[in-house]
Amino acid sequence: MTFNDIHVRDPFILVDGGKYYLYGSRGPETWGKCTGLDVYVSEDMETWSEAVEVFTPPADFWSDFNFWAPEVHAYKGAYYMFVSFKSDTRRRGTQILKAESPMGPFVPHSNGPVTPEEWECLDGTLYVAPDGKPYMVFCHEWVQIKDGEMCAIELTEDLSAPVGKPFLLFRASDPVWASGFEDEGEKDNYVTDGPFLYRTQDGTLLMIWSSFAQNAYCEGIAYSDNGDITGSWIHDERLLFAEDGGHGMIFKTLEGELKFIFHQPNNSPNERPHVISLKDVGNTIYEA
Repeated sequence: MTFNDIHVRDPFILVDGGKYYLYGSRGPETWGKCTGLDVYVSEDMETWSEAVEVFTPPADFWSDFNFWAPEVHAYKGAYYMFVSFKSDTRRRGTQILKAESPMGPFVPHSNGPVTPEEWECLDGTLYVAPDGKPYMVFCHEWVQIKDGEMCAIELTEDLSAPVGKPFLLFRASDPVWASGFEDEGEKDNYVTDGPFLYRTQDGTLLMIWSSFAQNAYCEGIAYSDNGDITGSWIHDERLLFAEDGGHGMIFKTLEGELKFIFHQPNNSPNERPHVISLKDVGNTIYEA
């Protein structure tokens, strides 16, 4: 299989043990009922395995639709999957699953979502601070608050529960390039999607995240002014990617090359994973 054969949104690659593991929201199930989540495996990023199911919801699992944006992090000897879930009776939130292998099986680790129960949230990603404290960065959704927020919350050392309350990093309308859109007659809606943290060669902490600019799905860049999650976030006026694609992440190949993977276009059922090369120039990143 190639990327053209893999119908996923929100692609995420884990590089582990000499292999690439690709996760994502199942394309055919994205907007409806969901039955599980998959991984695709490659040794060269050219030829990929068939889908292998790595998460099958238990019979009593609380969610049965919108299994979104799974990403897997190696942490303290195990593998943790951050996934957004929703049900008819509970708001969307990010729950943490755990496995002993990138191939799963992943099972619930946190007791339900670690995002606030009363919030509509999605797209949690792991950030470990220089002092070793783990945090989850996530989106407080525009569907609830109109101007989507990027937030963070500290996690317990074992990633099983939140510590304290979330804190605001920035709002979707903050960048100069941000464009609002109309939804069911309501104007001035702004989206926060898909945060991912990356530390550059000179130690700058940046975040890539997705929103809309001139009505096109895109990937922006924000920088922490103190090099940590607690800083004030400054938005680059330049977009990393502006061509109807986004919800991406950054990884290094087995050869050490810096890459950005994302889905494009941003409409179903046409979205597929795409990869472009990046260059780290010390305090920021550019398309190579």
